[in-house]
Amino acid sequence: MEKESVLDTLCPVARSEAVVGDRWTVLILRELFMRSYRFEEIQAQTGGTPQMIASRLKSLEAEGIVERRRYSERPPRHEYHLTEKGEAFYPVILALRAWGETWMKSPDEGRAVQYTHLTCGKPAGLGPVCESCGKPISRKDLSAALNPAYQRERDERWEAFKHSR
Repeated sequence: MEKESVLDTLCPVARSEAVVGDRWTVLILRELFMRSYRFEEIQAQTGGTPQMIASRLKSLEAEGIVERRRYSERPPRHEYHLTEKGEAFYPVILALRAWGETWMKSPDEGRAVQYTHLTCGKPAGLGPVCESCGKPISRKDLSAALNPAYQRERDERWEAFKHSR
């Protein structure tokens, strides 16, 4: 369904897909949830071209999912932060993560990210409720520890990005 015709349907899945239904947008949102707010960090970790990332960020900003905040006057530089609407996408990211951890990896790889639920201080599991205390989780209630292999992977992407510039 084309983005223009999505308003012709009452289907919430079709309307949502029109906004966040491509790989780059979901990866950008993943990075924002991982607290990578700067354009270069997002580009390095997603592997998208500058044009692709800029285009998706502009679309997300136009949809009210992210907001741009200036952090430097000279030169003008911006960070991108999730709005309330953007934060509300977190359960979708958790669902994608849970599905990927369950079906797209071998058990010996371990979880890419281990979350601790700050409310109870115990492992949160794959969400959307804490596997330890049963309470719903939100991003602000979680502390993340990256699997050493996943941390290396992210560090290597960042170094490769810096050296390619």
